[in-house]
Amino acid sequence: MDFLAGCIGGAAGVLVGHPFDTVKVRLQVQSADKPLYKGTIHCFQSIIRQESLLGLYKGIGSPMMGLTFINAIVFGVQGNTMRLLGKDTPLNQFLAGAAAGSIQSVICCPMELAKTRMQMQGTGVKKSSTRKVYKNSLDCLARIYQREGLRGINRGMVTTLIRETPGFGVYFLAYDVLTRSLGCEPEDPYMIPKLLFAGGMSGIASWLSTYPVDVIKSRLQADGVGGKYQYSSIMDCTRKSIEREGLRVFTRGLTSTLLRAFPVNAATFATVTLFLMYVRQDEEPKDCEPAPQHHTALQQQAQPSSL
Repeated sequence: MDFLAGCIGGAAGVLVGHPFDTVKVRLQVQSADKPLYKGTIHCFQSIIRQESLLGLYKGIGSPMMGLTFINAIVFGVQGNTMRLLGKDTPLNQFLAGAAAGSIQSVICCPMELAKTRMQMQGTGVKKSSTRKVYKNSLDCLARIYQREGLRGINRGMVTTLIRETPGFGVYFLAYDVLTRSLGCEPEDPYMIPKLLFAGGMSGIASWLSTYPVDVIKSRLQADGVGGKYQYSSIMDCTRKSIEREGLRVFTRGLTSTLLRAFPVNAATFATVTLFLMYVRQDEEPKDCEPAPQHHTALQQQAQPSSL
């Protein structure tokens, strides 16, 4: 039931947060010389005007399909690592989260590659005049594999690992610290709002800790759209990005990312909590803070993938 709740909660998070993710990617990879968008709000308006509301949901099929695999990996690795470490401490939460983040990157990287390519498709072009290169996320991955093989499918794997490993660690650590500080008593009428707040703020903390890496990852995965490649490596992408745009390049799309982080985690927590309350009506947890299994289960269900 924990796994099913996590999948449903993750799906709710994707539906709420995907439009913000589309805006984030567009802002991260747009040309510095001829930018299409002035900022987050202008990007939202432009996409809706030129590509309709559905333009904000381009590439949503990929994260939706990847949710089951990613959640299964995260739940299994994080739970088993916590049992292996023995004690439910903040440090162990960080280590278990980091382990889960590193292993799920194997699924996360190609999923986000397809998502990014789909999100970039038809950028700045009227919907009626758009010629689609990719029909859907699976078609996108199949075409990339035909042209570039496994190396193309795993474009951005290293940056995904660098982002996900500490990112998941920070998320679980922040959530553990916040829930311990706020308290989590079943009798507390504000228990769910507290969990929502802890999850939302933990998501924000996680993104802030690794956002510069996410900018480079997005640029590497979007590189080659239109047949033109700009970057030969992670260092080459970093160097060229800083030379053209300065250090502020690492904050491109940050506003939409943080706007997305809180409601996505809030939606995930709300869905998971309500689902578990419904299916576990006969269970009466004595104290959700000292009980390591219950506490860890809620943490495992809260983290979306490709954040």
